[in-house]
Amino acid sequence: MIRTVPTILVFLSCFGVATANDGDYQRHVDVVRNTPGCVAFWDFVKREPGGQNRFTAHVPEGATNDFPLDANNYVKDYWGAGRDAGYQDFPLLGRGPFGQAIRIRREQDASFRPLLMVPRERMHDSAIDIKGADHPVSIVAWAIRESGNHALAGIWHEGTDLKERASQGIQRVERGQRQYAIFAGLERAGSACGHVSENGAGSFQYKFALHKTYSQETAPEVPADSPVDVLDQSWHCFAMTFSPQRSELKSWLDGQAADHWQDNVRQRIPPVYNAWRQGELHQIAGIQPGEDVNYPADQYYNPPEDNLISSKVLSESADVRIELQQFPYTRVKVTFQKQPDGQWQVVDRDLSAVRKNPWWFPHPIYSPADAQTGGPFAIGRVIHSARTVGFTGWIGGVAVFDRALNTSELQALSSINVIANAKVQ
Repeated sequence: MIRTVPTILVFLSCFGVATANDGDYQRHVDVVRNTPGCVAFWDFVKREPGGQNRFTAHVPEGATNDFPLDANNYVKDYWGAGRDAGYQDFPLLGRGPFGQAIRIRREQDASFRPLLMVPRERMHDSAIDIKGADHPVSIVAWAIRESGNHALAGIWHEGTDLKERASQGIQRVERGQRQYAIFAGLERAGSACGHVSENGAGSFQYKFALHKTYSQETAPEVPADSPVDVLDQSWHCFAMTFSPQRSELKSWLDGQAADHWQDNVRQRIPPVYNAWRQGELHQIAGIQPGEDVNYPADQYYNPPEDNLISSKVLSESADVRIELQQFPYTRVKVTFQKQPDGQWQVVDRDLSAVRKNPWWFPHPIYSPADAQTGGPFAIGRVIHSARTVGFTGWIGGVAVFDRALNTSELQALSSINVIANAKVQ
């Protein structure tokens, strides 16, 4: 949880909220900017000096693209319904880890789903367009979660080609254009949920992307209109890191990334179970019972199992022994049968659990061919067929890094105090 600054910076008086001095703001910004690999950081304080006065990112010295954020209602873009979005649809808090925050509201109008975004044509092949082989990425969002479990920020156009009830009447149909993003939990609401995609679309023959991981820790729901002292204590740092060198995707909440496993995979995540099973069967000579010869090989999910971590005997008789074997990313129930010569032979292997934090991801991040086949960088919401409300609450900063941050760096980013009414000098 983000810590508050000393009382002198946050007290309320008849003159309103105390203003952070220039040094406080700059020190907080420098913690992020000076973290190696920072390619863009929106604090919702820095804006264009003129024109539309949009929020812009802090970028490395010499960079020419500071990624101004457009306000957009994606329902109007894709369904032709609803009104335009504007900056007035993102109320400001006047405080946060960097002295400002935007509110993502629980919109009641189903034709209005506002988000802030950098359109694809203004960020294709840029520093935040992280994609392809051997390219690590980290994304961090400082937020207060009021409700919801969906996207906080990233390049995650979920596609408008899915057969959802809300997709009826759609005018602009596009396949998924996912790359990387940080979510507020998805199935594990309130957790940090990192997501990456190798193809922009679904995973393991399923319509949704499933290469995702969850933190064990969760952020509770806090009403967005709570008193400031409650809000000041309710900030959390959601983060995702992807290391292609380790083939690992990891999610962090407040600098913590506890080990997390999903048991009972066959019932809880059937597409992942089948992806593992099909890859397992394919390695056996000949067509095996249950093998789908048309299953695409690039969708198998078979993390390395050459390093046995532990083995536990579940049952044993004179002729059959069943063990639960743990490997770095899987737990497999292995059945042995005693042969006439007295040796034990493996006769069946069945996936019991998968490691959800970190998650094994051996692919390059989806690399769109051009600006027409790639999605925007979005904050607050992402484009998707269901048009649900998604996350609501306050977002006080978003940063993108072109490397996988480590524990000490993420803990430092999670320890930034709350300040009020910051201004760029």
